[in-house]
Amino acid sequence: MTELTITRICHLFESKGDQRWQAAPVTLLQHALQTAWLAEKAGARDSLICACLLHDLDHLLEKDGEHAQHATHGPHGAASLGTLFDAAVTEPIRLHVDAKRYLCYAHPGYSQGLPPEAKHSLEQQGGVFTSDQARAFMREPYAIEAVNLRLWDDQARLAGAGTPSLAHFAATLRTRVLPKRPSQQPPEARR
Repeated sequence: MTELTITRICHLFESKGDQRWQAAPVTLLQHALQTAWLAEKAGARDSLICACLLHDLDHLLEKDGEHAQHATHGPHGAASLGTLFDAAVTEPIRLHVDAKRYLCYAHPGYSQGLPPEAKHSLEQQGGVFTSDQARAFMREPYAIEAVNLRLWDDQARLAGAGTPSLAHFAATLRTRVLPKRPSQQPPEARR
C-alpha cells in the first residue's frame, strides 16, 4: 500500500468520497466533514477533530470490489494512519466501533436511535458490551475521545448540512503530522 500523506488523504476524499454513506442521505466526504465540524464546534482538540475527519478512512482505502468490514474498519484505518499521526489521532479511530458497543451497554436507549444499518453492523462487531468489556474499554487511554467521536459520528448524517471545506480540515491535519525521523527523510532533506 502506498504511504499515506495529507495530499493522498485529500485525493481519496475527492476521488472516492462521493459514495453514499450507508443508507444516510450523505456521502462519505459529507459524513467526514460533518463529524469533524461537530467536534470543532464543540471545542475539541485538534487531534480529535482530525480523528473525526478520518474515522472512516478505511472505507476509502478499499480496493475495487472489496468493502471494509464493519468490525475492523476502525483498527485498519488507525493502523494505516499510524506512521502519519500519533495516538491522540489514531486511537479514537481504532476505538470508535467499540465506543458504539459501549454506548449500547451504558445507555440502553442509545441503540434505539441507531439507524438500521448501524444496528445490523453492531451484531457483526460483537454486539453490546458485557459489563466486563465496558469496564475494560473505559480503561483504554482514549476511550472518552472515542465515545465523543462516536456521538458526533451518529449525528453526522444530515443532507445539506453546511460545513467548512476539506481544505479547512486539511490545514488542521497538517498541524498534527508526526515529524519524519532522519532515516525517513529523502537524502536531500537530510543534508
